[in-house]
Amino acid sequence: MIKVQKPGLFTTVQDMGRFGYRNIGVPVSGVMDVCSATLGNRLLNNDSRAALLEITMAGPQLQFTAATHIVITGALMQAAINGVSIPNNRVIRVQQGDVLSFGRPERGIRAYMAVKGGIKSALIMNSQSYYFPLTNFAHLQKGQELDCEVFDGNINDLIEIKPNNDFLFSSAITVYAGPEYEMLNREEKELLKQTFSVSTLNNRMAYQLEEQLPPNNYSIITSGTLPGTVQLTPSGRLIVLMKDCQTTGGYPRVLQLSVSGICTLAQKKYGDRIVFKME
Repeated sequence: MIKVQKPGLFTTVQDMGRFGYRNIGVPVSGVMDVCSATLGNRLLNNDSRAALLEITMAGPQLQFTAATHIVITGALMQAAINGVSIPNNRVIRVQQGDVLSFGRPERGIRAYMAVKGGIKSALIMNSQSYYFPLTNFAHLQKGQELDCEVFDGNINDLIEIKPNNDFLFSSAITVYAGPEYEMLNREEKELLKQTFSVSTLNNRMAYQLEEQLPPNNYSIITSGTLPGTVQLTPSGRLIVLMKDCQTTGGYPRVLQLSVSGICTLAQKKYGDRIVFKME
């Protein structure tokens, strides 16, 4: 069991997502940074779909009531056990009574805490991913208890690796042409190559960008959208849809982020600068 002493800013239980319900308007949800979450589960020899914690900006304080093993991946957020710093991307033994805490983000904004066997919670539409009001909470609550299995064995002599994950913290966001890309004129396509900065309006639903293209009168019939879809509004604003996004939209879909592109954008905060890299 894991007791939530402090919930952090926006800490959620996530897995790989909720699939098969978009036809009734249910978002996919799931981890924002699939690359980091998958790494954590693999280091623990978990199923890749095992639920874990997604920790955003300010981390939680958690107490373990039984021995287990954990891995922290993604953003560098000064993780510590009983006040002693622990590295990312390493299997860490946790003893009964140990307290895990986090400091300020040093690199990136979303870290993941995977636990041996995964976090155990109710399946709602075949997923444990938090998405209010499908789930009881939008994020962890103080005093909440998370179920996980007791594990006091050895995992491959406590593996530590140095993954090549610099792409997560770069400014380059890999994209493909979206369904309405050819609707744009030459000037607008060139403007998509400029450097953009993340606005204050960024969350699990969407990221808005500060710099804009010229106003336009483009319109489309309401069509399907996906996490990573880049929409162009009539004002020229670009909106990048993320994991909790709606399932349809009426703005032109000018670009589509790759899986790695979504992971990279998920590590960006207000003011961070990005450049779309067309594949």
